[in-house]
Amino acid sequence: MTAVAAGLAGCATSYVVDNNVQSYAKAPIPPGATYRFERLPSQQANDAAQTDLETLAEPSLAAAGLRRDDANPRYAVQVSARSQLELSPWADPWFDGPGWGPGWGPRWGVGLGYGRPGWYGGGWWGPGALPPNQTWYGREVSIVMRSLPDRQVVYETHARNDGPYPDTRRILPVMFHAALQGFPNPPQAVRRVDVTVETKPQTITPAASAPQAGTPAPSAQPAAPARP
Repeated sequence: MTAVAAGLAGCATSYVVDNNVQSYAKAPIPPGATYRFERLPSQQANDAAQTDLETLAEPSLAAAGLRRDDANPRYAVQVSARSQLELSPWADPWFDGPGWGPGWGPRWGVGLGYGRPGWYGGGWWGPGALPPNQTWYGREVSIVMRSLPDRQVVYETHARNDGPYPDTRRILPVMFHAALQGFPNPPQAVRRVDVTVETKPQTITPAASAPQAGTPAPSAQPAAPARP
């Protein structure tokens, strides 16, 4: 889950978004390869939202060395994202107030975002003000690359994050950045990739990635502490 300590610091200017990332490389991808975006029928039906999502993903694709060229692409790239409101792990099960009752469960409510069910918006409370029914956000992003014209999948990657921060438009670019960590030759195991978000001004800085148990930690920096 996202590091709560940073969010609890009332005047903090940054926070850490931790991501569980898993990637699959099926074929070599040359540096500077060109691509165009492609869409599923459900994404085509929600054109404005999908265009927005592709805009959020494009800087991370460029940082990975890919170049968008709609006229002469070598690859097709499909991006998707999901954001869903969840019950906070800090919620008090004995609290009898708004937001608690027969509708309680691991996930509750309905919404729509980027062509799939999701939640956007919300709020955050400072030290000493965490309500017992504090909301939590579960988010996932994925990128699938296909070679053209044969349309064979050559690269697939997913990132998952959960935490209290409601600013989906700030979080999703960070998650795409994490999902492309190691591109085009990523580690094979599920790994944790931490990215620091500076809120003044907004930038993203890669931090150490901590592989899950059974894989060696990177030698460049110590592994981040495990989540509770």
